Amino acid sequence: MVIYLGADHRGFNLKEFIKSWLKNQGYEIVDFGANVLNPEDDYTDFAIKVGEAIQKDYEKGRGILLCGSGAGVCITANKFKRVKAGLGFNSDQIFAMRNDDNINVLCLASDFIDEEQAKKIVKVFLITHFDNKENHLRRLQKIEDVEDRK
Repeated sequence: MVIYLGADHRGFNLKEFIKSWLKNQGYEIVDFGANVLNPEDDYTDFAIKVGEAIQKDYEKGRGILLCGSGAGVCITANKFKRVKAGLGFNSDQIFAMRNDDNINVLCLASDFIDEEQAKKIVKVFLITHFDNKENHLRRLQKIEDVEDRK
């Protein structure tokens, strides 16, 4: 599994922490930036790069995006077909989003979670499998049907 990372200036430090932790866990990482702390950068630029990568690698890849509130990167990532991004604040919530909704991009609010919370959330995001229950598949198909109408 390849993990695609992206963060603006507000998420930069937490992204760097997560990247280091994931590398130590043996994950393959593609970091789309920010590569330096730049208060003038825009979260959309990094969310677009991760969204494009997941759109191409939606069956195997996972994305992790960070900005201050988490909302900006989440909104942007969800503009891409087959990207299912969710904004998470705790591991139980992330379990439900992976298990039921098969999210493939985790969005984190760097202003509202610390490193230990982020590790717990990311771990659950990466180890939880989609349950493939009929009701969940039906709902996800309806989302894909909406995407196809664009």
